[in-house]
Amino acid sequence: MKYYVIAGEASGDLHASNLMKAIKKLDPDAEFRFWGGDLMAEAGGTLVKHYRETAYMGIWDVVKNFHNIKKNFKLCEKDMLAYKPDVFIPVDYGGFNLRMAKFAHENGIRVHYYIPPKVWASTTKRVKKLRAYVEHSYVILPFEEDFLKKHGVTATYTGSPVVDAVYNRQNKNEPFGEFIKRNNLDNRPKIALLAGSRRSEIKYNLPAMLKMVPKFPDFQFVIAGAPSFTKDDYNQYIEGKDVALIFEQTYELLQQSRAAIVTSGTATLETALLNCPQVVTYKMWGGRFSHLIAKALIKVKHISLVNLILEKEAVKELFQCNFSFELLESELGALTAETPRRNEMLNDYKKLKELMGEPGASSRTAELILKHLKKIEN
Repeated sequence: MKYYVIAGEASGDLHASNLMKAIKKLDPDAEFRFWGGDLMAEAGGTLVKHYRETAYMGIWDVVKNFHNIKKNFKLCEKDMLAYKPDVFIPVDYGGFNLRMAKFAHENGIRVHYYIPPKVWASTTKRVKKLRAYVEHSYVILPFEEDFLKKHGVTATYTGSPVVDAVYNRQNKNEPFGEFIKRNNLDNRPKIALLAGSRRSEIKYNLPAMLKMVPKFPDFQFVIAGAPSFTKDDYNQYIEGKDVALIFEQTYELLQQSRAAIVTSGTATLETALLNCPQVVTYKMWGGRFSHLIAKALIKVKHISLVNLILEKEAVKELFQCNFSFELLESELGALTAETPRRNEMLNDYKKLKELMGEPGASSRTAELILKHLKKIEN
C-alpha cells in the first residue's frame, strides 16, 4: 500500500517516524512518500521536502514567506497526484495539513489524520474541516475523542506519544548520586526549571523563575536546556547566579528533582508523568493586553495539559496577569516540603496516568489505520 505522510516540525517528524515504523510491521510492502525530517527518512521512503524548508513561525514569518508557502502547496498537490497514494496521513501541522486534507479528499484520496489540530482550544473553523475532509482522526489526549465526536468528527484516542517517550527514556533507574556525579552537580536536592523551547518563552519566563533561586538556598536549581539552544543562549540570564544548566536530559532531571517550575506546554504533562510536583507559569510580551487577548481566543479553563485532562486545577497555573512572585514562592515552598499539597498533587498524577493509558500509541494507531483501510482483519 502507498502512503503519503506530511509532518511540519521536529515533534511531528518524531511521531510520524514511529507511526511509519509501526505500519511497516503490519504492512511489509508499505511504500512511503513524505514531507518531514531526518527521523522519517531513517524510517524509510522518499523525502520530498525537509521541514527546515517549510516551517514558518508567527504571523510576520508567514506573511513575508507567503510566496514560498503558496509554492509549497502547489508542489505538494502536484506530487500527491503523481504518486497516487492509497491514503494521506497528515501528522499535526494543521495550517498546511488541513488544506492538503481538503485537496486529497476532493481528489478521491482517503485521509486519516494523526494528531489533528487542537480545535478544542479556541474558536475555530477547523473542526468543520476535519468533519468534511478527514475519514478518521487519531488523537493523543483522552478528552479530545469525546470533544470531536460531539462535533461530528470520527475520532479515536490511541494513546499519547509522550507516554511512550517517558516509558522508553534513558537512565530510568539511575540513582541520584550517579546523576549528580555525571553532570557535575552538588548534593543539594534539585528544583528543575523548564522555561520553554522558544526564544520568546525563555526571555519572559526564565528571569521570573530565577527570582526563586535565593529564596530556596537549600536546593540547587537546574535549567533543562532547550534542544535548539546552547549555553551561550542562557548566559545572559544565569551569569553570576547559583544555577546549573544541562542539555538533552530533561527526563533524567525531572525524575531526580524535588519539584519543578514549568512553562505551559507538553512539558507539564511530561513532568506529571515523571512524578515531579510542579508550578506552571506562562509570561509573554504585552502584559494585561496580551492576557485579555489570550483569554478571548482560548476557550478552555486551563492552560496546562495536566489540568485539561483532569478537568481540575491539579497544578497551580500562574498565567500572565495571574502571575506573582509571592504565589510562586508559596506554591514552590509547599511542593518542596512534606505537605498535604504535595501529596494531593502526587495523587492527582496517579489519576492522570490511568487516564493516559499504557504505552504503544504508534502501534495502536497503525493497527487502526490499516483496519479502516481493510488491510487487516478485525
